[in-house]
Amino acid sequence: MFFDLTYLLALIVVLTVHECSHAWAATQLGDPTAERAGRLSLNPLRHLDLFGTLMLFFVGIGWGKPVPVNPRNFAKPVRDQALTALAGPAANLILAFLAGIPFTYLAHTSVFWGFSGALLDVSLLLFLFNMFPFPPLDGSKFYALFLPRRYQERYHEFLDKSMSYFVAFMIFDLYFLPSVLGFSLVWTTVSQLAFWLKTAILVIV
Repeated sequence: MFFDLTYLLALIVVLTVHECSHAWAATQLGDPTAERAGRLSLNPLRHLDLFGTLMLFFVGIGWGKPVPVNPRNFAKPVRDQALTALAGPAANLILAFLAGIPFTYLAHTSVFWGFSGALLDVSLLLFLFNMFPFPPLDGSKFYALFLPRRYQERYHEFLDKSMSYFVAFMIFDLYFLPSVLGFSLVWTTVSQLAFWLKTAILVIV
């Protein structure tokens, strides 16, 4: 899907909004690190990671440049880190709703109709995928907000140690599991959830 030019452009927009939203949230919560690094911007070049972009094309797993955050600048580090992490997926969900409006009401022959559809699809996929509770995804930091304080340290140790396992699982899921089960467990789940959420959005708008 991402090899289509329309979806590639949509992906650039979605990643840019996603990362800029992290920077905006961190700045609003008292951490100027991202702003000083030039990340409080809608310029895609400030957010695209060269290696992450190449991985998207050659491996099927890609990412934007992580937004630098210094939790020491937050008044409430656990809460504010969680809110900063949530800002990216939340922006993608809002973008999906906004894209759903022209997708619903424009003529199907319109160029912008096709782009709005791509924007809607990509926004939902990144929203759902990033809400999984595995590092380095945003959900892993957001769900820490709901853990009792006595488990916080142990949970952050889990985040530090488990990222490589998650990447290995994703590669296994994308390239080996389909040969056994005939489908990718992660992307089948995300795609199905995205379909239901897309249907709900189009009903609402």
